[in-house]
Amino acid sequence: MTASTRAGQSAAPEPVISMSGIRMHFGQVKALDDVAFRLLPGEVHALMGENGAGKSTLIKVLTGVHRATSGTIHLDGVPVSFTGPADAQEHGVSTVYQEVNLCPNLSVAENILLGREPRRFGSIDAAATRRRAAQLLTDMGLDIDPVSTLAEHPIAIQQLVAIARAVAVDAKVLILDEPTSSLDQDEVAELFRIMRVLRAKGVAILFVSHFLEQVYEISDRMTVLRNGALVGEYETSDLSRIQLVSLMVGRELGELAEVERIAEQAAGNASEVPVIRATGLGRKGSVAPFDLHVNRGEVVGLAGLLGSGRTEVARLLFGADRADSGEIEVDGSARSIRTPRAAIAAGIAFCSEDRKGEGVIADLSIRDNIVLALQASRGWARPLPRRTKDEIVQKWITALDIRPANPDALVGRLSGGNQQKVLLARWLVTEPALLILDEPTRGIDVGAKAQIQKLVAELATQGMAVLYISAELEEVVRLSNRVVVMKDRAKVAELDDTATVDEIMHLIANVDDALEPGIDAGRAAVAS
Repeated sequence: MTASTRAGQSAAPEPVISMSGIRMHFGQVKALDDVAFRLLPGEVHALMGENGAGKSTLIKVLTGVHRATSGTIHLDGVPVSFTGPADAQEHGVSTVYQEVNLCPNLSVAENILLGREPRRFGSIDAAATRRRAAQLLTDMGLDIDPVSTLAEHPIAIQQLVAIARAVAVDAKVLILDEPTSSLDQDEVAELFRIMRVLRAKGVAILFVSHFLEQVYEISDRMTVLRNGALVGEYETSDLSRIQLVSLMVGRELGELAEVERIAEQAAGNASEVPVIRATGLGRKGSVAPFDLHVNRGEVVGLAGLLGSGRTEVARLLFGADRADSGEIEVDGSARSIRTPRAAIAAGIAFCSEDRKGEGVIADLSIRDNIVLALQASRGWARPLPRRTKDEIVQKWITALDIRPANPDALVGRLSGGNQQKVLLARWLVTEPALLILDEPTRGIDVGAKAQIQKLVAELATQGMAVLYISAELEEVVRLSNRVVVMKDRAKVAELDDTATVDEIMHLIANVDDALEPGIDAGRAAVAS
């Protein structure tokens, strides 16, 4: 789609950045597929999409971190191919990342002009450096002492210094990657003020954020990606929050009748006895205190966009992060879940969304990966007998249809779907009372998705409690007895088993409007 004519202009200006036909492959994985992107001067343009949609990859292709498999990039109409972020910056394309990448031991002025300091008689002119930095800060309306050490300032001020450094090179394009993730409301307001100042000066700003309200407050246009492909380019004012969430999340094609049948059977047999009950559980700066319980034989879905607090909830329940408020009961008894070891001892298993970083060990065999958690629970002084290992591994290779069915195959050489099955098998071997699954079907093919969803439903029929986290709302609705909805790191609602995708999307998009026509206030308990 083409952008509408902006107010006060007879025609849209020529793009400062134009990308077309961008494809990016990592081996057999297709990260970007024929993506086009335009960025106009003097606009804030939001790049939207769920985790894995291709946002970070597109930015890295633009700034030269990755070289695209195919496609073209134009800067002010001229073809470019940057060799890296430094080359991009020399051409006026600067990036400020979520984690501030500055030198905390240096002064604000030194950080702003590092590598570009004014010189006199071959040496750095410290006084001129301070004056120039002070002028840059004044031009941006920032009252920051250029002589002060960067480490003296909170993260919000450091982020603004990083932006000052980025525009000090006469940036045409400023890329802000999740700049508000660590900021409070007042700090966000200050950042947005600076962004508006820069926009008024003609700087093109690419803004990446998972906070929908912030996107609608600051952006002029947005581009939506899903699964590495371009969904479309839109004027922000022309796209409702509900429409945006729908475009980002998408709808899974095809019917999974068998999964739905088993899930309905499990729902009918679910107990009213909680396996786990969390009351007022929370962690400052991570997720607001929440109440949550999962009954025996029940699947509870956890829905929300990336950054909503879904994974933070899972990590608190598993003890991977330490809660600073609330309590947990397991089978009716208070338990101190302060470490993953304590969680495993309490019968809690957790499959992380970071399958490669926190899940499977690529250089170990299928056998060694599957028995890892069970062996850890026994202690390394009591090794599992080889015969027992082989019996356990063969059982789960068969049950989950892991391919190849060779226990000695290295997990790193398996497909994403089979790696996910190995990770599931590792935890199922421990026979947990509660299984927490964080994005168990991300990045795997449709067939493997169906197999994993069927397994989850079958586990529930056998009495296992499951907390199921997924950006695929169709999956959540298909499998869940109840759906807990997260937004902006807080629990905002809990829906019963008649929840629909549209209801969840309304809640994610705008809680204040969620109980308008189409939502039954009697079924949606919106958290205060």
